[in-house]
Amino acid sequence: MNLKKILLPVCFATAIATLFNACSQNNSTSKVTAKSTEKKTATETKKAEPAKKPADTVATSATPVAYPPINHTQYDSLMKKMAHADSSGKWPVKNTPYPLPGAILPYKRVVAFYGNLSAKGMGILGELPPNEMLAKLKGEVKNWEKADPGTPVQPALHYICVVASGTPGKTGKYRTRMPFNRIDTVLALAKKANAIVFLDVQVGLGSIRTELPELEKYLSMPQVHFGMDPEFSMKDGSHPGKKIGTYDAADINYVSGYLADLVKKHNLPPKILIVHRFTKKMVTNYQNIKLRKEVQIVMDMDGWGEPSLKNDSYHFFIHNEPVQFTGFKLFYKNDLKKAPHHMLTPQEVLKYKPAPIYIQYQ
Repeated sequence: MNLKKILLPVCFATAIATLFNACSQNNSTSKVTAKSTEKKTATETKKAEPAKKPADTVATSATPVAYPPINHTQYDSLMKKMAHADSSGKWPVKNTPYPLPGAILPYKRVVAFYGNLSAKGMGILGELPPNEMLAKLKGEVKNWEKADPGTPVQPALHYICVVASGTPGKTGKYRTRMPFNRIDTVLALAKKANAIVFLDVQVGLGSIRTELPELEKYLSMPQVHFGMDPEFSMKDGSHPGKKIGTYDAADINYVSGYLADLVKKHNLPPKILIVHRFTKKMVTNYQNIKLRKEVQIVMDMDGWGEPSLKNDSYHFFIHNEPVQFTGFKLFYKNDLKKAPHHMLTPQEVLKYKPAPIYIQYQ
């Protein structure tokens, strides 16, 4: 489907209709997950010289790690490479701060498996037995290394630790918090794969300002990063799954500020903040998003569909509204639903401008 300018309104309508159920394969899955986990949750207590290769950024020890200083020339070169000869003037994003030492991006491409341990339908992370899942992740890492030999790959597990629900629950917030022992399990699995961890939050009728502090003990660890999902941030009181939610730049700034404070307090390398997006209204006032040396922000194109639709969504909602870094989500099942029944390959994704530096499989 090659869309012409005269069909742009149709593209947007199609994109919104097709991508509405993107993030959790789909909203019905969130309802099932909540029903199966809510009862259990309620009962459980709760640059000097350029380095030849990037520093190891998966330290799990409480002992501070000394990272080499950021080489500005090397960093700028990598950012230019990531822009992939974009001619719009938007990429690489101008006047962005250099990160603190120990930054993962743009030195490595992150390849993550997404999901919830309690629901096979929410993503590959929980769909397969742990050892099989980790073996598959290793295979995808090799695929990306082969597609772009010049960029090392950092494996990751992206765990939905707060799940939007179709029922109000005891709090009336239409969200279910996973017990901490599930997060501990994910951390243990990640350690086996030398992977970093993302904790992802779907707030429902709750608030990111309430949910984020609940995870502080984990976010104070150097290998743990954060994801926020506007699709299930229901600020108008709608129930999750009835419509697409939203975050404003002010919400993103609150999260990045909170993470930055943890980085400074615990002498950590920069945190990565993933913001999912597949419609315009999911993120408002993007131009007001504040960039910090302690936090690296990735706008992740989260929608499923045929390649042409994903291409248009990436262009309109990610490329055209630049923040800092970009991500791209691939669905093992949903991307195959419509003709040509094809999930994009690493080689095909790398043709985008800018080239996504964060890849998520669901």
